[in-house]
Amino acid sequence: MLTTFTPESTKKVLEQLRVANSAFNDLYPGDSPLRQPVHTVYGGAQIFKADTAKKIGATALQALNEYAPNASSLAKALGLEGTATDHNILYKRILDKLSTEPVEDFRIDFEDGYGNRPDAEEDGHAAFTAEEVARGMSEGALPPFLGIRLKPFTEELKARSVRTLDIFISNLLEKSNGNLPGNFAVTLPKVTIPEQVKALVDLFEILESKSNVPHGSLKLELMVETPQSIINHSGACVLPSLVAAGRGRCMAAHFGVYDYTASMNITAAYQSMDHAACDFARQMMKVSLAGTGIWLSDGATNV
Repeated sequence: MLTTFTPESTKKVLEQLRVANSAFNDLYPGDSPLRQPVHTVYGGAQIFKADTAKKIGATALQALNEYAPNASSLAKALGLEGTATDHNILYKRILDKLSTEPVEDFRIDFEDGYGNRPDAEEDGHAAFTAEEVARGMSEGALPPFLGIRLKPFTEELKARSVRTLDIFISNLLEKSNGNLPGNFAVTLPKVTIPEQVKALVDLFEILESKSNVPHGSLKLELMVETPQSIINHSGACVLPSLVAAGRGRCMAAHFGVYDYTASMNITAAYQSMDHAACDFARQMMKVSLAGTGIWLSDGATNV
């Protein structure tokens, strides 16, 4: 058998491949080992309380009992196929879910669901919601995933956004003896440049160092709802650089249907999750972030 490669030359090439493959695996580790929420509910900060998720579940159960009080009525209403046994199993699972985890992930919203208010009013809501989260932690009333959505880091709103973050986190850590809720995240909307993500991480590090929270505890999510968060001014896909700016803290990227389509000059009557423009954006998100461990959300709906 004729061979050309020497053991020394083969060893060198294989080592180069090992280093390259290791670097690739660091960038694309595969799916996150954490459970990903099936949905995230955004609710205005002005109405949030510790038991909000439980109240949502109670309302859902009330509606189910009124309009589909048993498995057969639900199956008929939804046109479900299968046997009565299948329907009974499904119905029981729905009841169990609405009784225990009606909301898997909740975002206390200081952006679109909250609006622009006087500084004193938003200061008060930031402190109050922090106290309610701390109360929910002590009472076991919070959903398994929780977070807040800030205002964007635009020139007009950056100072207000940073102040809300500071008040909320500082008060929460004071009221909870330095603890964060499980699976807590801060959502940054309308991201356009990596520097906005970097600034949020810089603020996280200040908060952690001042409160003795372990480094890396504060995580973030990106809202992909501008054309600039898909493709930048030079024509390059910007999503990987946005995630990289998070320095290992970015957990997810949520697609924002309505702001994205509006920025594409699509009128309100045609702004929907199944618009071709949204399909393009989601495909860009998937191609850019598949295998990285970043969770992806298909987009928001008010249904």
